[in-house]
Amino acid sequence: MKQKLVSFVLAETPGTKKGEISELQPLQSAPQYFAASVPRQYIFEERKDFIKDREVIFVIKAYLPDVVLVEATIEVNDVFSAETFELREALIDACHHIIKSHGGKQELAEEYSVALVSDYTGDPEQFFDKSSQIASFLKSEKLPLDEKEIEYTLSSQIKYTQDDLIIVDWDGAFIFDPRGEFEPIIELFQIANLQLLRHRALDSDLDIRIKKIGKFIRGQAGKVTLLRSRELMQAFREVIAIRSRSISEFEAMDRDIKLIGDWYSARLYDLAAKKFKLEAWKQSIKEKLDSLEDVYSIVSENFSISRLQLLELVQIGLFFILQVGWFVLIILEFIYFTR
Repeated sequence: MKQKLVSFVLAETPGTKKGEISELQPLQSAPQYFAASVPRQYIFEERKDFIKDREVIFVIKAYLPDVVLVEATIEVNDVFSAETFELREALIDACHHIIKSHGGKQELAEEYSVALVSDYTGDPEQFFDKSSQIASFLKSEKLPLDEKEIEYTLSSQIKYTQDDLIIVDWDGAFIFDPRGEFEPIIELFQIANLQLLRHRALDSDLDIRIKKIGKFIRGQAGKVTLLRSRELMQAFREVIAIRSRSISEFEAMDRDIKLIGDWYSARLYDLAAKKFKLEAWKQSIKEKLDSLEDVYSIVSENFSISRLQLLELVQIGLFFILQVGWFVLIILEFIYFTR
């Protein structure tokens, strides 16, 4: 029996270089558009190192234009052991270190680990005597878990043949496959984590910009009308640009994964998306886009009022000039007739 541990970290970076394309293969039969319908990975570096006296292979990849991914792979003696749990933490730390050297933003990084078991005979359920260790690995939890929590964790699984099994959770996954066909599954998990990272990044960006624009608009109260009109116009343009870009990014995230071709890949992705709560993130983003629309309306209304106030001031000014002109004319006529 062969056992491996794969850990990876994704993070946004100012920019990534383009390397060799990594072609994602479908898990089962899929239509021709499959390869073009999911985000592409670009491999631009591979290196070897040692962690706890074990050889680790690091592969540095990118999702253009601004996401870097570091993947670490190591062979282990017992994937269910406490030693493997410690190795996992060491791999994640090493991946973060490489991410940082590439300018990755640590505050929005996503990390994930996958335990791999292959070259066995029989059903994978034979390993359920290690269910406590499996659940602890999936949840990155060293404390002993309750039996109901273990049962709930292991219920999030998917099978295709009688002798394979994938168990998915928020922090990790267990893959049992006697044939050792792991690469497409791992890349599918990386795509799911990429989507989570993009949703979190967009959600965070919307938070910052909504607060910034709201603060700006509140700060305009009581200012000179002409100056306020000009600055509100600038805010108006900013709201339009932010909302348009956010909607475009949001639609692109959905478009990237809608065409996953084979049913097994689609089911596995849906299982991971459910665990990552991608729908909740989508809902949060939609609500914030609605908030931007409200801000758009407020800025538009304030700008319209400001323009109206400006026109009223112009009318009052012209009326005042007209009155002064009439007054001067009356004085001149009075002087003329009293000479």
